[in-house]
Amino acid sequence: MYLKHRETTDIILKNFYAVYKELGHGFLERVYQNAMFFALQEADLKVEAQRRIKVFFRGKEVGDYFADLIVNDVVIIELKAAVALNPEHEMQLVNYLKATEIEVGLLLNFGKEPEFERKVWVNNKKKLKS
Repeated sequence: MYLKHRETTDIILKNFYAVYKELGHGFLERVYQNAMFFALQEADLKVEAQRRIKVFFRGKEVGDYFADLIVNDVVIIELKAAVALNPEHEMQLVNYLKATEIEVGLLLNFGKEPEFERKVWVNNKKKLKS
């Protein structure tokens, strides 16, 4: 089965579970973001934290988001430290994907149990800034 950017997402998920195993649950999202940033850098991936994502409507900027992590310019990571993932978390990641040329996103939750969701939003479905 073909998964877009699978090699990168496999490395991310391996590091997600390693960070979870080492830190456990209960910290703020920022702690997990910093830990993931360093772990992914150590895995020789290009990682950017808190990249601004502009949202456009009819060619006009109408808002912005900040992605927790962007890896190799091809995967957006949204981190949570919640009891469980919910549809609002998933929509947040989908909106990040819709507002960028990045097609793959991972939602990683450092809750009582580690959990993740993989989302894909292909560019031909997007209405990006003209």
